[in-house]
Amino acid sequence: MPDEEGLRRVGRRPGQSEARAEILRAARMLFAERGFVGASIRSVAAEARVDPALVHHYFGTKEGLFRAALEMPIQPEELVEEIFAAGVERAPERLVRTFLRVWDGPETGPAMVSFLRTVLARQESSDLMREFLGATVVRIAASKLLGGVDPAEAEVRIGLVASQMLGLVVARRVLAVEPLASLPAEVLVATITPTITRYLLGELPGAHAVAENDPST
Repeated sequence: MPDEEGLRRVGRRPGQSEARAEILRAARMLFAERGFVGASIRSVAAEARVDPALVHHYFGTKEGLFRAALEMPIQPEELVEEIFAAGVERAPERLVRTFLRVWDGPETGPAMVSFLRTVLARQESSDLMREFLGATVVRIAASKLLGGVDPAEAEVRIGLVASQMLGLVVARRVLAVEPLASLPAEVLVATITPTITRYLLGELPGAHAVAENDPST
């Protein structure tokens, strides 16, 4: 009897005009089943009955395929590189400015709010996003901080930054809490940047404790 994957692949091979949609269908299914790390370009191509080169042609990388499958309106890996492009010392202010630019933008803002609502509404989507961000954004950001910082401590620092910025987004753009929702971006940059600076570069006794107790170190 054919195995489960064999049964899935029974049927007409999609034509060129259908290939992209079929790849996205396969990607959504396999990402849901195996997670971001467990699914591969090759397994998605096999499920969609196309050559892996066609997946690369349409989406470039597995990260690009994941963003398209979840209809993510931004490329977070590129934003992280942009934030750290001028060095770690300038990263806190650039992070706040970039975050506000994306979430307050007339095109990206509504798309990001819609995306966030979708992710938060479904546990499987939340799990996938957490795994994706851990394998991409957190890894990239941590590598920028590892000059003199323990890897476990770097993850704590990045987690604190994420909690601050996501809390801001939910209050400002999802719940529209006033006066936060109406404050000019420059006021928020001036107010929040010192906190982000401390999270990334300042003394964090709790972060040191986590690093010291990490069994992998």
